[in-house]
Amino acid sequence: MIEHEIDLPTRAGAMPTFIAHPERGGPHPAVLLLMDAPGVRDELRDMARRLATVGYVVLLPNLYYRAGTDTYYGPDVLTPGSDDYKRMRAVRTKMTIPPVMDDVADMLAFIDGFEAAAAGPVGAHGYCMSGPYALAAAARFPDRVRAAASFYGTWLVSDAEESPHLNLGKITGEIYISCAEHDDLAPPDMVAELRRLFDASGVAGELEIQPDVHHGFAFPGRWCYDQPAAERHWERLISLYRRVLG
Repeated sequence: MIEHEIDLPTRAGAMPTFIAHPERGGPHPAVLLLMDAPGVRDELRDMARRLATVGYVVLLPNLYYRAGTDTYYGPDVLTPGSDDYKRMRAVRTKMTIPPVMDDVADMLAFIDGFEAAAAGPVGAHGYCMSGPYALAAAARFPDRVRAAASFYGTWLVSDAEESPHLNLGKITGEIYISCAEHDDLAPPDMVAELRRLFDASGVAGELEIQPDVHHGFAFPGRWCYDQPAAERHWERLISLYRRVLG
């Protein structure tokens, strides 16, 4: 496996991006791994590496880059009241979907010129805050982002501009939405409304509720890590990418 840390050029400046891809057999389909609220860290880099080993060029961008270079946080970032928690929230609460879609457009342009990446459809998946970004990317760029997945995405039905629930009908590829049974950031009434809209839209894919687990279940470093559900998440994600991207 080959790894790169680059400053990917965007219209807003240089976006630090971790890239992993196989050594052999390229070019390979490209996928975007969109970070959760705690930001880029070794846990996510390891997830990018796992996808690279099964045949994908994986881009893991630091979506907080507009706030400066000091947007990497330590292990107490999820501890309310800690310095890193306060710093992260100051950035996170200003995030909106449209600028991230600009970043997706710039990543697609980079992929088009990256020799390790195959031409053709691209995948995108996100966790927590980035679940909405992955689904929004499939709606904003339906001819390119042909596979998208959200894992315990937060507030997928909201009044935010380009909220995923508004644009399901624009998606022409396949999507997968995984929700935790216990999740204050995606409560049952929101999930029920999302399912109604999902079914009415006719979009290809699946909305699945993972039983007896909590928000964050796929991350080994979290208190709520659930190995069966985490491995199921890999099964669903990789099978989606293999079906759609090859």
